[in-house]
Amino acid sequence: MEFPPLLPPTTRLLLFSFMSSTLLLSWASLNSSPQMEILVGKLLESARDPHFFEWMKSVRRRIHEHPELSFEEHKTSELIRSELDSIGIEYSWPFAKTGVVASVGSGGPPWFSLRADMDALPLQERVEWEHKSKHNVKIVFQPAEEGQAGAYHMLQEGALEKVDAIFGLHVDPSLQSGSIASRPGPIMAASAPFVATIQGRGGHAGKPHKSRDPVLAASFAILALQQLVSRESDPLEGRVVSVGFIYGGEAHNVIPDSVKFGGTFRSMTTEGLDYLFKRIREVIESQAVVHCCTATVDFMENKRIPYPATVNNKAMYEHAKRVGEILLGKGNVRLSPMIMTAEDFSFYTQKMQGAFFSIGIKNESAGSTQPLHSPYFFLDEGILPIGAALHAAVAITYLDSHVVES
Repeated sequence: MEFPPLLPPTTRLLLFSFMSSTLLLSWASLNSSPQMEILVGKLLESARDPHFFEWMKSVRRRIHEHPELSFEEHKTSELIRSELDSIGIEYSWPFAKTGVVASVGSGGPPWFSLRADMDALPLQERVEWEHKSKHNVKIVFQPAEEGQAGAYHMLQEGALEKVDAIFGLHVDPSLQSGSIASRPGPIMAASAPFVATIQGRGGHAGKPHKSRDPVLAASFAILALQQLVSRESDPLEGRVVSVGFIYGGEAHNVIPDSVKFGGTFRSMTTEGLDYLFKRIREVIESQAVVHCCTATVDFMENKRIPYPATVNNKAMYEHAKRVGEILLGKGNVRLSPMIMTAEDFSFYTQKMQGAFFSIGIKNESAGSTQPLHSPYFFLDEGILPIGAALHAAVAITYLDSHVVES
């Protein structure tokens, strides 16, 4: 497909990908493997166009230079809207304070969605490079993925009404660059935090009988919590209860009045998480009573909404997998293990058919080897064309073939 010479290079892939009046009619039967291969190949070729690749890197670096925390992505949102304005793509905003939803297509059903989260982590980058951080497709630029359930708020505000299916992609430094991975069914855990306070009666450590020791009560409670997994859960069903912190007194010879501890609990099913909600409270309160103390358990649901399990729709997974195999070759599409990390993409998969994939960025020559959330994390930008082409190909071929059953 040729583009007029006056069009800025930034428009090339978007026009090639989403002008349905041309593309979807030109490739009338994408269920045919040769035709799909031609389309996917063209998308990757366009994504690797030097002008478009430089634009992608430029936008990525501008966002990276000005990281913003959850629900504070004002500059990022402004940049995205500016780029959408420059290429004439309509959008609605704000959703969930800073979110943007762009729409491309005829306006009629079916609707497909591509999701990109925008928020940064509160850490100091330690990579020295020029762009180091200084402080009917709906393209969903979502805020607050990092623990603040931005996807939930986008849905609550109607950002994805009438959408039939959604696709999401996340970088993975354990996967070699140029490969992708996922699995059908449950892929990431349901998750929630908790904070417990054991209230006792402080006193001199040499006279423990005159106190009510919250340290002892907290110790027994923490040990008892581990039995929720080892003795109450099916060994074949993934569950985790981890205590991440504990605070008590500050003197070696004083029994404190209270002890606070907390952590996270997770399950590969949302039902399993509900069970842990109930039992964590019961165990902590019961252990407090046994040691003549009292306890309160706060699941912080007003501050951090519990995440449900991320469950890939089988048909959507197979569709994205097939596109990936054409794009990258079968050897570069891997089967992911189930993992106990959580992802707010799960809120989307509760409401519509979805598929969530990882894209590898491991590249030693580019220095892209550090784990996620590390201050030394560095991105292999060579994967940007692959990610762009994959997003576009999954959306276009979905809209043409309607692979997901309602």
